[in-house]
This record gives sequence, structure tokens and C-alpha cells, in this order.
Amino acid sequence: MGKLVNGIWHDQWYDTKASGGEFVRESAQLHDWVTPGGKPGPDGQTGLPAEPDRYHLYVSLACPWAHRVLIMRKLKGLENLIGVSHVSPLMLDQGWTYDVAEGSSGDALNGVDYHHQLYTLTDSRYTGRVTVPVLWDRKTRRIVNNESSELLRMLNVAFDEVTGNHLDFYPEDLRSAIDEVNADVYDHINNGVYKAGFATEQAVYEKHVTALFDALDRMEMRLSCQRYLTGAWLTEADIRLFTTLVRFDAVYHGHFKCNLRRIEDYPNLSSYLRELYQWPGIAETVNMDHIQRHYYMSHATINPNAIVPLGPMLDYERPHGRERLEGKGIRLRVTEAPR
Repeated sequence: MGKLVNGIWHDQWYDTKASGGEFVRESAQLHDWVTPGGKPGPDGQTGLPAEPDRYHLYVSLACPWAHRVLIMRKLKGLENLIGVSHVSPLMLDQGWTYDVAEGSSGDALNGVDYHHQLYTLTDSRYTGRVTVPVLWDRKTRRIVNNESSELLRMLNVAFDEVTGNHLDFYPEDLRSAIDEVNADVYDHINNGVYKAGFATEQAVYEKHVTALFDALDRMEMRLSCQRYLTGAWLTEADIRLFTTLVRFDAVYHGHFKCNLRRIEDYPNLSSYLRELYQWPGIAETVNMDHIQRHYYMSHATINPNAIVPLGPMLDYERPHGRERLEGKGIRLRVTEAPR
């Protein structure tokens, strides 16, 4: 995981010595917003109109942040409107690459070899971490946005009038509950596995791994009495948790030393994970080969010999039994009746 400094690539790992052994994630910097008609974003961000074939996603199939955007693209029926290119699972001295020989799709749109080149095409003096996912604008030839949580919200609504798909993963009456769950899940689970796995001091690791499993315990309890994280409806909160859960036993449990328990050891979390995996369209967004090769072969500070384990043997197609809890699927967005 390198970074750009004034447009120059540096193969630079996180400086945990300066932060007392803590992994500190940098915030995304590119926040333009795709909206119906190009209206400003929800917080006044620069708006760009939702137009078919104008935008392109660059992702990693291994990355949980990119994965959640791929799931939203699938569930909202946007595959024919927004193209996708994916990087190789290996993230080495040049960061994410478009090396087809290593498993990338290649970059047929811009022809770059390295993901960081998309950032310097956007800003020749860009400074910051080079991350996935990014949404690329074909018309202005630049990255629109590189914050996955914002891309989820955009794809949830921006293209509804183009596709006729009004499924709503952030319904207005559930927003406060979704935001509350998201805050807990992001800090202690989505990012918590990284804070434990990338810690370079024993006390720091123990603090974060304890917080991680405390949060998993909270989610287990929540899912014991309701089908999804905020009740009877599948929402973006479930998508955001799923991408960590599906990687947990295969990667985070061993590679990141998050090994107090497996997800398989939680009756409700494990059945919930299987239900979401079996949701139409979601399983095809999961690429376990990319996931395992990325983590075990890209983090030399953790796994210097780049040995990829053969296990565990995971079966997410087993019956989940979540039908015992009331669930209503996905809510349709309430729209004004045609005039």
C-alpha cells in the first residue's frame, strides 16, 4: 500500500511507529457526487448527472470496501450502465496493478498499468494513499469519488429513473438506525480487523481485537431477534457488514490474528452470512481466490514468505434457517406518482 506525494509514487507502508503501534486509515479526498440531473450532493458536493455509460468503476475483488460497491451495483441492476475493471489481487511495490497475467481484467478504458496512474490523470500533483474503489468519469477523464460509503449512497438512488429499479437500501425511516449500526460496524469490525492486524505493539493489538469481538458479540445478539441489522429489511448496513464477515474465517482469523472465535462459531452471524451470500446476485461478487491471494501475498510485514493457506473449507451454500425470523426483503423507494 503505497502513496503519491506531489504526483510521485512512493512504496511506503503505514508509519505505525509514529502512531504508537496504531494503524491509522487516511480519509478519502475525492468527493464529487453523481445525482439525478447533476444536482449537488447531500452535503453540497459538486454534482454530476447520472447518465448511462458515462461512469466506470475501478475495483479490487479482494478489497471489502470495493466489494460493497460491487454488491450495490449488482442489486440496483447497474451492470449495463456502469462498467467495471478490476486490479490484480497482488499489491506490491507499485500498489494495485492492472497486470492481466496476475489476474487483473486489465484497463481497456485508460490503458494504465498501475492504479496510481488514474490518480495522477485526475491530478498530476495528487498527494495521498491510492485506494479502491474509484468511480471514473469518462467525459471529464477523472476520478469522481474514491469513498466507498458515498458510492453506496450514490448508486442507491442516482440511476433509479434510468433503470426503473427503486429498491431502497437507505430508507428514510431507518436512516438513524442504519447510521448508528454503521458507526459501530465500521469502527470496530470493518476497520477493526485492520487495526488489530496491522498493529505493531502487543497492547494495541489486544485493545483492538477485544473491541472487535465485543462488537461481533453485539451483532450476534442483535441478529438473534431480528433477521437483519436494522429489523425486517435488508439495508446498506447489512452490505457493509457482509464484506467483512465473508473474509473473516478465510483471512482475518489467521492472517490478522483475529482468532478469539470464528464467524462459524456464532450461530446467528454464521447463518446470517450464509443468507446474504445466497441472496440473488451476491455470491457472484465474491472471489475467494483474489481475497486469499491478496492478503497472504501482499503483506510482507505480516507474511514474509507469502504462503497462502489451503483452508479453511467454507460452505456458504448450506441452509441458513433465517426464515424463522420475520423478514421482508428490500423496500421499494417511495416515488411520486406519474402525472
